[in-house]
Amino acid sequence: CEDCGKSLIGECKLHGPLIRAKDRVIPSRARLTLPHYLTLRVLELRAGNQQILGVFAKKVIQKRTQFGPYVGQLSTKLTCYDESRLVLQVLKDGGKYFLDTPNEDCGNWMMFVRLARNQEEQTLVAYQHCGEVYFTTVKPIEPHTELKVWYAADYAKFMEASAVFIKEESDACPLPPVAKEPVDPWICSSCGSTFATFALLESHQCIHKDRV
Repeated sequence: CEDCGKSLIGECKLHGPLIRAKDRVIPSRARLTLPHYLTLRVLELRAGNQQILGVFAKKVIQKRTQFGPYVGQLSTKLTCYDESRLVLQVLKDGGKYFLDTPNEDCGNWMMFVRLARNQEEQTLVAYQHCGEVYFTTVKPIEPHTELKVWYAADYAKFMEASAVFIKEESDACPLPPVAKEPVDPWICSSCGSTFATFALLESHQCIHKDRV
């Protein structure tokens, strides 16, 4: 104690405890990479103070807006698995690797994006390009809407997953995802062709339009 000049174990009984100044908390790498028009929200607080986070829009995000690439560690085994997030893999030098994010300091904000349980809540599509994974919006995203993602059709085949994912509350998300038949496909009103996603339906060049 600098006031009474004594070396003490613990607090000074005469002058009391020291005033403790704490260091400023530094956000993780993943949180620092979040674009300014997106925000993280705590959706649930589980045992051990574990936060379940979601990514939400703060302003309108246009369709065909690309995010990425997804930042993670290449690994032959997935060490960090969360049933609410997509399992991602890429081809590198002829090998197939997981994009693993064991903690927030080795990834970017895209690790917080939760998977879409159906077509209605899907706002993003995940796909691989030049050995990297990107997310692109499939429709305009309104403010306060959560960003949710599922695989693009070709990437779903690569991941051995279905092109459309419907998850019941009692179901557990498989690892790797199990292929299922598409549910409630998008149907072309002119020719009756079916598509796994709305984006595929929009890109469909219907040859029957002129005849109609």
